[in-house]
Amino acid sequence: MSGTVGVHALVRRAHEERVLAILREHGTLSRAQIAARSGLSRTTLSEITGDLLGRGAIVKVTTDAHQRAGSGRPAELLALDPRSGQFLGVDLGHTRVRAVVTDAAHEIIASGVTPYPARTSLPARIRAALGLIDRLGREQGLGLSALQAVGVGVTGPYPADTARADVSAVFRERFGAPVLVDNNTRFAALAEAGTTAARDVLYIRLAAGIGGGLVVGGRLVAGAGGAAGEFGHVLAEPGGAPCRCGKRGCLETVASVGPALAAAGVDDLDTLRARRFEPPVAAAMDRVGTAVGQVLASAALILDPELIVIGGSLPRAVPAIVDRAAEVVAAGRIPAGHDVAGIGRTGDGPLVRAARLGDDDGARGAVAALYRQSPLLAGYANLERSTR
Repeated sequence: MSGTVGVHALVRRAHEERVLAILREHGTLSRAQIAARSGLSRTTLSEITGDLLGRGAIVKVTTDAHQRAGSGRPAELLALDPRSGQFLGVDLGHTRVRAVVTDAAHEIIASGVTPYPARTSLPARIRAALGLIDRLGREQGLGLSALQAVGVGVTGPYPADTARADVSAVFRERFGAPVLVDNNTRFAALAEAGTTAARDVLYIRLAAGIGGGLVVGGRLVAGAGGAAGEFGHVLAEPGGAPCRCGKRGCLETVASVGPALAAAGVDDLDTLRARRFEPPVAAAMDRVGTAVGQVLASAALILDPELIVIGGSLPRAVPAIVDRAAEVVAAGRIPAGHDVAGIGRTGDGPLVRAARLGDDDGARGAVAALYRQSPLLAGYANLERSTR
């Protein structure tokens, strides 16, 4: 029975998304015009538009009386109400919280950031997030009374059920809306994948911590235990420094912001950016790029992505890290002309590039997950589990 209900909910959500997409593309339309474009029956469309009207996602704006030559009853015209259909995305990172609020037309109408110390507890990060959202409301005169849903990204592998439940409960109680909780870098991967036509994308974020995400066959992948894309805890330096995960020599001990700054002999990212061309600093960043490239080269051989995206505050400060990683990935691919196990590969490897989005990628990805516009989320089980 629950399976049937779940399928019905998915179908209904798909119908809603189709109606919203049509209104976004064409603007103000009558129900008859929406039906003609969507292929939905009059009964189904009436149910869908009635629910969307009730939730404030669309509004009745006028009638078509001025367009009609006859004496028939004017048809109501419907349109998106951008200010009343709102979505909130939150990224609880290691050292800051990012928040974005978007409208029903997918436009960002408010955004902001609040920093905090790296060892800040999850409850304190949540409090900082709520304070940021309150501040955005005061400064920009933004109310969230018509909030449709909230997406919250957290650090580390996919959160344990207790942590996910705690985060979800706080935001659900505060805003009275459905809440989706997932890994913040996986949300970032979703946002970045939305900027390209590639269907197989590998994303890695080099920041205070290192995480990532995988889009395979056009779908965001969580993995059996929710840890898909945890490149930060892949071995990069045998016998290296202790990692917070309990192992030694993980990529995070080499290529996250703290170790990278220490290797370069600088105190902050602004100084690193300013001194990145100095030989000792450039050499240290070359070693970082090499370590990142070695991990990504192995992942590329296993996963065979079309595109590898490298994001985060570290490569934004030192773009050469991306260039060096790309060189290592290219060197690690199967040589051109070699046929491996009869599959006929010619050695073409993935494109490696810097992220197109900025530090708000995790928050934007959380909103993208809520919209469920993209086929990247088709069949993504964690979304269904977390929003019920």
